Order: sequence, then structure tokens, then C-alpha cells
Amino acid sequence: MKTLNKFLGACAISFAMVACTTNPITGRQSLQLANNQEISAMALQQYRQTLSQSKVITGTTAARSIQNVGMRIKNAANNYYRNIGREGDLANYKWEFNLIDDKQINAWCMPGGKVAVYTGILPITKTDTGLAVVLGHEISHALAGHGNERISQSMIAQYGGAILGSTISNGQMAAIFQQVYPIGAQVALLKYGRSQELEADEMGLYLMSMAGYDPREAQPFWQRMEAASTGNRQPEFLSTHPNPDTRRADLDAHMAKALQYYKASGGKV
Repeated sequence: MKTLNKFLGACAISFAMVACTTNPITGRQSLQLANNQEISAMALQQYRQTLSQSKVITGTTAARSIQNVGMRIKNAANNYYRNIGREGDLANYKWEFNLIDDKQINAWCMPGGKVAVYTGILPITKTDTGLAVVLGHEISHALAGHGNERISQSMIAQYGGAILGSTISNGQMAAIFQQVYPIGAQVALLKYGRSQELEADEMGLYLMSMAGYDPREAQPFWQRMEAASTGNRQPEFLSTHPNPDTRRADLDAHMAKALQYYKASGGKV
């Protein structure tokens, strides 16, 4: 692992001039070598496959809530990126928000804005604000390019310097995508790193606030999520997430800024 980390660090220096991406909301920098359009195309294919093998719920109050909350957060993100002159970052996003009838406590957003929420998480979200915590977090994974970052790490680990000459074939890239995004009818979860999860917490907190949802409801939601753990078994949604104490401290650290965004959106502080 230490050898790989050293290699990744060396590659990061080599590629920084052309592939270092800065998150405009959190300021975090990451190495993103893959082509976002290619990733989005593969994500769309996986998303369609997942929906075709699942029972998608439409027309219900819950389904409409997912659509409405998702669109509010998406619009808030669009406004923020437009105001800072980076609307081009979101040009290739084609947003979809679908509710899947499945008892899993889970939700996810793939590159390009393909979102799924499982019915199993709804008793924990309870309200639209709780749902905004989830969707803000998952949408942030996509906007921050965490999928590209994980794919880039796999590219470097498997092919090293070969990527300098763009010698990775379409088949090799597809194989890496399948490893990173094992999307299927039963489980749909990208194994993000801890730093990516914490960034999604921070960014999601800001996005839900910009969309007019009270960020102070984030802590109660995560407490309900932790309470849903039974024995040593965690919900899929928490399987790669940070230690609860770390998450609580991190959310507290970002709450003042989130409340500023919430107040600017018309919320009462």
C-alpha cells in the first residue's frame, strides 16, 4: 500500500499540470485523468440496466418528493456554478431522479447526474429535508468528480505510465469502470474513500442549504442512519462512510457556512 501511495503521489505530480481539478465549493483538489463524457456514457448504460432490472416507482408522493428535492438541489448547484463562471462544468449532466422499490437502505448518484433512491431509506429520511441530506450528499459525489478520481486511481495502479500516451483501450477503460461501479439490480454502490465521503458531506450540506433546506437537520438524519445499524451489519449507505464521531465533528465545523447559504436562500436562522 505504501508503494502504491508513493507511486500515486509521483503520478499526481506528473499529471498535475493537466489533470488536477479543484472543487469550486470545497476547494479540494483531486487528480481526474479520465474523460468525463466517456464516464457519463458508461454510467448511463449501467443506470439503464439497473432500472430495467428493478421496480421503479412513479406517480406516488414519495416519487414526486425525490423529483422535487432532487431538482431543487440540482438548480441550486446550477446557480452556484453559473455565478462563479463555471457553468460549463455541468454542461454534460443529464439529471434523472428515480425511486426504486427495494428494502435496501441506500441511494446513489452516478456520473452525469443519474440518481436512484431506494424505498428502504425513506423511513430514515422521514421528510423532504432528510431526503435533501441524502440527495445533497450523493449529488455532491457526482459534481465533485469522485467517480473520475477513483477511476483515475485505478488507471494509474493498473497501467502506470501507459496512460501518458493514452494507450488504454476502450475495453480496458470499460473494465476499470465495471470494477469501480459494480452497478446491478441488487447493489449499486461505489466504494468511495473517506476523504471523498467527508467532502460529499461538506458539499452536500452547502447544496441543501442553497436549495432552501435547513442544514441543521443533517445531524439528526445521520443519527437515525446510525441507529438503523443492527449488530455488526450496517446499511449499504454507510458501508464506506466515516466514523460517526468524525462525521459529526466535520458537519459541526461546516455548519456556520451552511447556515449562511441557508439564510441567503430565504431560510430562517
